[in-house]
Amino acid sequence: MARRPSLKPATKFRSNRASRRATAPQFWPGSARLVVSLSLMVESPAEPQQMFLAPDGKRYPDLPAETGIQYGYREGIPRLLDLFDRYKIKCSAFISGNCVDLIPEIGTEIAQRGHECAAHGKMHDWQMQMSREEEYAFIKAGMDSVIRVTGQIPLGYNCKALRRSPQTLSILQELGFLYHIDDVSRDEPFIIPVNGKPFVVVPYTRHLNDFEHFVLYQQDVNGYESALRDEFDTLYEEAEHKRRMMVISWHDRVARPARVRALRRFIEYAQKKKGVWFARKDAIAKWALESDLTIREKEAT
Repeated sequence: MARRPSLKPATKFRSNRASRRATAPQFWPGSARLVVSLSLMVESPAEPQQMFLAPDGKRYPDLPAETGIQYGYREGIPRLLDLFDRYKIKCSAFISGNCVDLIPEIGTEIAQRGHECAAHGKMHDWQMQMSREEEYAFIKAGMDSVIRVTGQIPLGYNCKALRRSPQTLSILQELGFLYHIDDVSRDEPFIIPVNGKPFVVVPYTRHLNDFEHFVLYQQDVNGYESALRDEFDTLYEEAEHKRRMMVISWHDRVARPARVRALRRFIEYAQKKKGVWFARKDAIAKWALESDLTIREKEAT
């Protein structure tokens, strides 16, 4: 049985408001006040076969569900890439290896437009139940596919639904990854020790995840846009005194026109504020690793 992590804080809690205000220009490059990072989850062609349990008790291929998956790479990815181009934003794309194996144009287009090509496993499938050898092969195979198609060596990693195993981080460190995002414990990047070396965590946000908002909870467009603005405004206020980061995640097959228009309105709103840096996660991780202001935990979760 895996050892339960200690609940004792690895870093002493303190406000340190005055001292951190004095060094606020160093929180982010160029004295940026708040960083906003957009993730694009590229999963559609790597989804397992969709099946439907029919009234006769048998399972059959779910062809309508398959067309919903096809929407992701036929419409969703082009729509989001065009949006990012329009506002001169570079995102971090977490790409399942089979996506670019089956449709290489997805990877080349993302890379050619200047976005980060990070890794998301070989298939969009669970890995926490794998043996260490199986998980190592699963991560490396996906990584190799991204390298082969995009020419980029992935520095960041995301598991399906954030569900990693106790050995995932050790494997990522061995394979040369710089950071992972399967963590929701902070509103800023931080460093953990993995295999005796520093490893960066660039936390995720579930409540700003388009899939959870629109698909799991069937919430409306106005509610999503309102949540984005409220999150942004609060973090922007807090950023006067400490490092703050806002993360927004989008999935290829969820990128329907009305939903993406809400994201567009938020981007326009955020870009009107002074000192907002829309950043790729590899740039965030590299800055965090070099900054003396980055929180360093004594153990990983």
